[in-house]
Amino acid sequence: MEMALNTVKTSESKGFYKLSMLQCVGFGSGDLAQNLIYQTISMYLLFFYTNVYGLDPAVAAVMFLIVRIIDVIWDPLVGTFVDKHDPRMGKYRSYLILGGVPLTGFAILCFWNGFSGSLIYAYVTYVGLSMCYTLVNVPYGALNASLTRDTAEITKLTSVRMFMANVGGLAVGMGIPVVLKYFDPSESTDVSMNDSAWLGTMTLYGCIGLLLLMFCFSQCRERVVMDKSETENVKVSDLWMEFVHNRPLRILAFFFITSFAMMSIGNAAGAYYINYNLGGTAGELSIFMGLGSIPAFIFMPMIPAIKKMVGKKGMFYVFLITAIIGMAMLYAVSVIEPLKKMWLVYIAQFVKSTGVIVATGYMWALVPEVISFGEYTHGRRISGIVNALTGIFYKAGMALGGVVPGLVLAFVGFDKDSAVQTWFAQQGILWLVAVIPAIMLALGMYIISKYELEDDVIDKINLEIESRHKNN
Repeated sequence: MEMALNTVKTSESKGFYKLSMLQCVGFGSGDLAQNLIYQTISMYLLFFYTNVYGLDPAVAAVMFLIVRIIDVIWDPLVGTFVDKHDPRMGKYRSYLILGGVPLTGFAILCFWNGFSGSLIYAYVTYVGLSMCYTLVNVPYGALNASLTRDTAEITKLTSVRMFMANVGGLAVGMGIPVVLKYFDPSESTDVSMNDSAWLGTMTLYGCIGLLLLMFCFSQCRERVVMDKSETENVKVSDLWMEFVHNRPLRILAFFFITSFAMMSIGNAAGAYYINYNLGGTAGELSIFMGLGSIPAFIFMPMIPAIKKMVGKKGMFYVFLITAIIGMAMLYAVSVIEPLKKMWLVYIAQFVKSTGVIVATGYMWALVPEVISFGEYTHGRRISGIVNALTGIFYKAGMALGGVVPGLVLAFVGFDKDSAVQTWFAQQGILWLVAVIPAIMLALGMYIISKYELEDDVIDKINLEIESRHKNN
């Protein structure tokens, strides 16, 4: 079997394509683009809504939940649509442009304070943003599975993709406070409350993101897709059938929920934590947020070697435990007064982020695997629907990331008009930064332990699929 596998890959038989570094970088630029836009939303929109736009935290939390409920309806419609149709510019890559333009527009409008305090305006713009994000993200995820079946190439592709995604995370985490300061060069050392500074910052990031989506479009070629005749009967109900019959997909979906809930909760609380628990400056917030991405530049290129040493599950275990240790350190340096030093906070954040980045980054390499498992089971490679399913679950996790911080802040009595928060409010912020995400990570470790598609298993599945194609 191993000799046959090597022969297939070397000759690049249908499906087992090799990818150039430019193709990998081109594909990864799509995730970089989306991170410039959506990471800004994830990290800073709640802060903008409560501290600049003027919404109550509980009201904002409810809105985040409602938008995610809308996504549950919208995502499968998008997944079904992209599987059934073949636009002239490409089955999946077309939507990088068709969805990217309105996505950029709505992202900018979300940070416009022209209707300050208007809940209706906030709903319209945030719902529009979320729907356009799905219109880009679901086809982009399906594009991953359309480039090659080769697991080694997918690992390389994912490493480059997540490296670039974290370039976006770094640009948002460290860059947003700096860019805000550029647009609002006031004497204040806090995160800017100037509405025009936020609008200018999002406009800059959104336009750069759109240019990167165009570059991604130019470099990607879809070569592992089902024929139109095989997908013309795809229905929304297939989403439910895929979920029921594809056990690896179910496991991955629940891992997505816990992972994105963990990341979203921690990200949303970062600005509050630096501002109110540590009395930090915009520069310190920039460093703290940036440390959420910097480990990617060290460890993401090492993923193929690490996976070879400890195996797929072993890699998840090592880095999930590392993240939990980092969160425990972050909690300790925040509550033990002699340890309450910014450089120790930075070390804790680096350790936490190292674990989070690798574990949650590599999970995207599992999506093509569960797509292939579904094709092996029922004969159709419905990448759009599978990515719509994963989209529903990671947005469910992000919904928790939006709802939980708002509810916790309301529960602990957070006062946006007060520069100094109560001890209880500071504890609530610390729960969001360290305690709740650590619990989510422990749950995620249990979930991923149930995943069964090891590399040798998925390689045999892909060879069997290609053998069927040759015999038809």
